[in-house]
Formats: sequence, structure tokens, C-alpha cells
Amino acid sequence: MIWFRSAFFVLLGPGTALAWGPLAIVSSTKARFDLGAARWAGLLPLITGILALLSCIWEFAKQGRGTLAPIDEPRFVVRGGLYRWVRNPMYVSVITAFVGEIILFQPPWLILWAAVFTTAFSVFVVVYEEPHLSSRFGESYEQYRRSVPRWVPRRPQAT
Repeated sequence: MIWFRSAFFVLLGPGTALAWGPLAIVSSTKARFDLGAARWAGLLPLITGILALLSCIWEFAKQGRGTLAPIDEPRFVVRGGLYRWVRNPMYVSVITAFVGEIILFQPPWLILWAAVFTTAFSVFVVVYEEPHLSSRFGESYEQYRRSVPRWVPRRPQAT
């Protein structure tokens, strides 16, 4: 059942950010889709971001016993996989995928779309998510917070 819930919330959250919104933006612009060789470079960050996001969702379900939705959040602090490198790998993954979409499709409105989501992620993490996780998981989360950076991945510290 957790996999069904995860799939639903993926389609709703990241699906909107990375698929439904950009699809609407790209299809509504009158931009020429001249996919020259340089634009194909966008596939690397796009695919990397999507695979990293799927990895994080897997860790949330497997290790945390929850989904990416705040209404069905993990029951445990997830520290495995990409969460060893950065505290917010889902957001970093989505931003990485946005970079790929922007390089690949190049509509100016997609840059604005990505900027709005990136700003919203940052505000949400600082204003709601971190205080909520701190109060919910206490010292366990605080220790994790002190040892793993928020946005810029870093090699995990030896334990």
C-alpha cells in the first residue's frame, strides 16, 4: 500500500513540478524546438535528477515507512542513500531535473517556473519542514541536521 501512496504523491507533487507544468509551458509557447546537439546535454541533469528523486522516494518508503507528502510523512528520520550526502535530496533532485529541462527545451517561462519552485522549496524547508522535523524527531534529527548540509551535497562523514 505504501508504494501506491508514494506513486500517487509523486504524480501530484514532483509530477506537477517536473511534468504537468513544464509540459503545459512548453506546449503553449511558440518556441521552435530546434533540438541541436547542445540541447541534448540537458538530458544528463534531467535523467540524473529523476533517478535521484526516485531513489529518495524509495528510501522514504523503505527506511522511513512513509511518502514524500507532508500528510503521509516518514515515521523515522531517513539517513540512508542520498540523505547521507544532503538533507534535502528530493528538492535538489527536482532542481537538477529543472536545469535539464531548461537546457533541453529552453522556453523562458520554464526558467520562471523553476525559479518559483526553487524559492518555494527553500522557504518551505526553513519555515516549516526543519522546525517540524526538529519537534517531531528531537535529538535524532538535530544530530542529523548538524552533520549533513541542507542544500550542497558533501561526502558523508565517517562514523
